[in-house]
Amino acid sequence: MVTGGGQFTDDISLPGQLYLKVLRSPFAHGHITQLDLCGIRSLPGVKAVYTAADLEHLGGLPCRAALKNPDGSPAFIPRRPILAEQQVAFAGQAVAAVVADTAHAAENAVERIVFDVEEVPANTSLERALHADTAVIHADHGSNLCVTYDNGKQAEVDAALADADHVVSLDLVNNRVAPSPLESRACLAVCESSEEGDQFTVYNPSQGVFAQQGVLSKAIFKTDPQQIRVVSSDTGGGFGIRGEIHPEVVLCMLAAQQLNKPVKYCGSRSEMFLTDNHGRDNLTTVTGGFDAQGRLLAVRVDTVANLGAYCTAVGPFVPTVAGGRIVGTVYDVPVLHHRVRPVFTNTMPVGAYRGAGRPEACYVMERLLESAAHQLSLDAIELRRLNFISPQKMPFTMPSGVDLTCGEFAETLDLGVARSDWRGFADRQRESRSRGRLRGRGLGYYVESSGGGMEEEAVITLNDDGSVDVVVGTYSHGQGHRTTYSQVLSETLGIEFDKINIVQGDSASVRFGGGTGGSRSAQMGSIAAVSACRDLLEDAHDVAAELLQSDRDMVSYTQGHFTSGSNQSSVTLAQVAQAAQEMHGTSLTRVHRYKRAADYSFPNGCHVAEVEIDPDTGVVEVVRYVAVDDCGRVINPLLAGGQVHGGVVQGIGQTLYEQVIYDEDGQLLTGTLMDYTMPRASQVPDIEVSFNEVLDPHNELGVKGIGEGGACGAPPAVVHAVLDVLREVGVYEIDMPLTSEKVWRLLRGAQTD
Repeated sequence: MVTGGGQFTDDISLPGQLYLKVLRSPFAHGHITQLDLCGIRSLPGVKAVYTAADLEHLGGLPCRAALKNPDGSPAFIPRRPILAEQQVAFAGQAVAAVVADTAHAAENAVERIVFDVEEVPANTSLERALHADTAVIHADHGSNLCVTYDNGKQAEVDAALADADHVVSLDLVNNRVAPSPLESRACLAVCESSEEGDQFTVYNPSQGVFAQQGVLSKAIFKTDPQQIRVVSSDTGGGFGIRGEIHPEVVLCMLAAQQLNKPVKYCGSRSEMFLTDNHGRDNLTTVTGGFDAQGRLLAVRVDTVANLGAYCTAVGPFVPTVAGGRIVGTVYDVPVLHHRVRPVFTNTMPVGAYRGAGRPEACYVMERLLESAAHQLSLDAIELRRLNFISPQKMPFTMPSGVDLTCGEFAETLDLGVARSDWRGFADRQRESRSRGRLRGRGLGYYVESSGGGMEEEAVITLNDDGSVDVVVGTYSHGQGHRTTYSQVLSETLGIEFDKINIVQGDSASVRFGGGTGGSRSAQMGSIAAVSACRDLLEDAHDVAAELLQSDRDMVSYTQGHFTSGSNQSSVTLAQVAQAAQEMHGTSLTRVHRYKRAADYSFPNGCHVAEVEIDPDTGVVEVVRYVAVDDCGRVINPLLAGGQVHGGVVQGIGQTLYEQVIYDEDGQLLTGTLMDYTMPRASQVPDIEVSFNEVLDPHNELGVKGIGEGGACGAPPAVVHAVLDVLREVGVYEIDMPLTSEKVWRLLRGAQTD
């Protein structure tokens, strides 16, 4: 990869391929009054033009979230068309598409399309989405409310808060972010006709080809899944958006089918800011009741969550059920009430983004505990320790009804405090002041529920040369699965690492799989593969016994060799594979469908950040970062550490720099990397990573997941570090992102006062 040896989707080109470009609405909200294509089809190089009228036989982009209101009525899931039909609902929505001989010709044709709407006042404000004077986006529903998610014991929480010695309440922002993977979206579609019907091959980055095949075949093209082959080559980052089907894939497939030519699309970075699913975007009021000693009595969490103009594939599931699984996090909350109102606004739809609801939930609880410590004049670390769920109470049924199975939270906290040299902070703070800098420290504890889908499959085949092919339904897009899987399989089979070939990313081979998301690959894919290997060894054992002319129970296996205890003869795994071919006419192959015993595993950890603030500019620099994570068994420390680094950097990005901003007319103001600030390498410290391995008892590897913990731990740790400085000047609250201007104004306001 580093030397340019990878093959990304845009690197794939086929003879005679055509190019697709999309007309995107410059308007955020309105009824389409003009879509003039006169003369477009006759432009040089243009092969086809598509509008919504050409797609009537296709389904829309589906949402799989099935939620209900408290009265039992279903959530409102609006139809999300491939191309805008009667109205547009956000700036950047796909309206028409042009296919031409060259990308330049397609782009020129798109610019010649005359498009206009009768504008309706746009609403990009989460706060105003439910106001009576705010225009309704989906008139057939009559409201901008998608659903009301209500879980917990409201009356008991009200009573407990009324009787509490201390009540702490906070209004919190989880800011909207753009996932921005290194590789922009691209796809290449081919369609071959035969007597059996049209056969598609779609090259498309993904987080799992099986899921994309299912959406394209069942929901959109309404055909047999085997007629659509999805191939994902090297993929430059996922972060949630690769789990979705976007309009351009459908348009490429339709054009390839109708024109009998390969059709390719590659989006620009600005298009991706407009049309990649965004993440987060919640407003939350959290209220906690505490007794005189600081023990939690009750918590109320009330959130308004932005869905954008339509529901993504996950839609309202992320801020409700996905985040709601761990509301209360690692704290023993006697009663909790959790309400979420997902709403529609004239913005790009919001989907899953690294952590998918759990970073938001962790941020809410950590801000509550930290604020309570200062209001109650208690040590923040001791307050956390006082309220932790103890190991003796596990499995602990959380307010969501999910059982938290294991964790040594106090022990992990102590490791974080020790490894961050918490006691030595005063010396570092004095040194910073000697250079004119204000230094603060902050801590964040997180837990998240990982695992994704409950089932995963692996298919293992023993080849004649003793090598092994392993087909897995997960998909690596930067995590290093080939290394991790080969490592555990090499140990299981006792053969060389390089004799194991991991097959992924092609639905012609992958017939089942939940893909990669929710930190599920090690605890699902690895275990499925290991189980398939063991099944295969059982079959190989039978063949080896026959070759060795020995009773089966007298044959042992180690390091690639079967040995007879009766005659001391032995055969290699390769010889067994060859014999199986000769005896049975087929390779030894085993399929294992793994279903985990517990609902989820629960990675958790303690993250500590130290920052320096320049009082003259408000610039915040993270100068030290220590992470102690419990992800269960660490299979490969280097890869696990890399996942921590990635999550922490994205968490720092959300906390200090990143924010998607629309103006009052619904225009995206942060549409380029000049406007949307992402952290640079120079703004990230050397992250110190270590692990507290508390093995999960519900899977044989003891793994929990590590991909999303950093995004959960970093925001509260960094915010608390900045507040550690600001509290000295009387500032007790600040909303993400903590931009230099925002910090400078708060410091300056304090000085003026």
